[in-house]
Amino acid sequence: MNILNGIKKEKIYGIIREDDPQCAYELARAYIEGGIKFIELNAPLEVTKKITEFDNITVAQGGIITTQQAHRAIEYGAKIIASPIFQTNLVRFASCYEAFLIPSVTTPNEAYNAWRNRMPLIKIYPVAEMGGVEYIKDMVKPMPFLNLLPCGFVKIDEIKDYLKVGAAAVGIGRELYNKDNYKEIVKTVRDVVEMVR
Repeated sequence: MNILNGIKKEKIYGIIREDDPQCAYELARAYIEGGIKFIELNAPLEVTKKITEFDNITVAQGGIITTQQAHRAIEYGAKIIASPIFQTNLVRFASCYEAFLIPSVTTPNEAYNAWRNRMPLIKIYPVAEMGGVEYIKDMVKPMPFLNLLPCGFVKIDEIKDYLKVGAAAVGIGRELYNKDNYKEIVKTVRDVVEMVR
């Protein structure tokens, strides 16, 4: 199964933003235990390397804005390059190295431009500030060929709505791991994974 189909099947794309390597690693383990199979790490590369050793887990390295960063991420085992921007250098890099690039855009025009550049999955970020579920609905209606991944302050109780209006999958982070302990994170993740099945 290719990456796009895998993300669309799973529907949940787990995001972790954490500078502390040990904390990031524990959060990723909680995601895995809870059933998330696609994890974007905005964390040190040493964490990426460790998480790629888990079976059936696909790791994205987030926050990539240069080809040098993209090279390093691939060296450390990332299968996905996730960028907070859309730029042609990364598109060329992804094509040369057969890496799966997820760029971020904000407007319908940018999303269409990314699609024209053969981006299979496009992150809409920050989706909450742009209008949330209604914004995705309004973007998908005239352009149903877009595979959109809404991210940025997505709430757990909005996930089903995003999927209903045509999002390919939903990127979610802090809502999953802003909990008191490891067990609570695992339970929250498990509940979310079950909810979309």
